[in-house]
Formats: sequence, structure tokens, C-alpha cells
Amino acid sequence: MQWTKEKLGGADVLVNNAGVAPSCVLHRFRTENIRKIYETNVIALALFTRDFVQDLRARGVDDGHIFHINSTAGQSIIHNRGIYPYSGSKHAVTVMTEGLRRELVELESKIRITSISPGLVRTEILEVTGLTPDIAKQTYDTLPCLETKDIADALVYALGTPPHVQIHEITIHPTGEDFRSLL
Repeated sequence: MQWTKEKLGGADVLVNNAGVAPSCVLHRFRTENIRKIYETNVIALALFTRDFVQDLRARGVDDGHIFHINSTAGQSIIHNRGIYPYSGSKHAVTVMTEGLRRELVELESKIRITSISPGLVRTEILEVTGLTPDIAKQTYDTLPCLETKDIADALVYALGTPPHVQIHEITIHPTGEDFRSLL
């Protein structure tokens, strides 16, 4: 935020897109894995969002837009051992997004906040979480998945709506996704 203020005079749009999902089986997880999940997916998002809102208000900007790139894992419990802590972190993002929206309404602010919750997206997240490139590729080639452009297009849509329109949530699933295997 400091760099943005110094070099650009501030930003009016924030996209919180960082996320990690190391395998974290609840009965035998490594402490650093669960810390990494919550420090990245929840705490960093909260800190950046707080600082962004404070900067907007200090600059007298009342029509900024905050995007939290969330996950469908934050809308239900995905039956996949090792992903429950990630899902919990995304549930926290869902609650924090709605909580901030309500706080902004109480402040009579016109700052908008949108949660974009995609299903599986072809990114580097599987490799970052420890899968080999071959297994990650096999996963993406086997399961229906979204492309990063799909998420960017949704963000651009929400950003382009008139100031009186608040898009709370955009949920995006890849065509052909078998929900039964996820729930």
C-alpha cells in the first residue's frame, strides 16, 4: 500500500487474489501448513483490505471497489481430505466480505466489495501446494476447470457496473463440473 501511495498516489481498486492450499489433513497436519493457509488467505486479505479502505477514506475517495477472489470451497464443505482448512479459510473470506459490506453501508460509504468464487481454475496453485507438474497437469486435463481469463472477465464485468449497483457475489463453475464429487 505504501508503494502504491508513493508511486501512484493511491489505488481505487483492490484485488485480493493471493491464496494457498497446501494439503492439510486435520488429524496429522504440519503446523506451518495451516499457518500458511490462514496467514495468506485470511490475515493478509484482512490487512490489505483494511489498509486500502483507510487509504481511500484518507484521500476522500468514496467509490472504490474491493474484489476478494474467493472460492466455491467457501460456500460449502468440499469432501476432499486435506482441503478442509483451505475451505475454512475461504468460508472466513465469505463472512469477512459480507461483514465489511455491512460496515461500509453503516458508514454510508459508496465503496463496493465483490466476492468472486470460482471452482477449479487452471493456475499454478496445485504445483505451489506440492503436486508435481505432471500430476497438476493430469488434474487439470481430467477435471473440468476454468481459465484465469474467466475470472478476469467476471471482475471486469463487476467493475464496469454503474456506481449504484453492488455485485455481492459472483460464483463461477466450469461447465460439466460434477458437484456430487465435490460435496
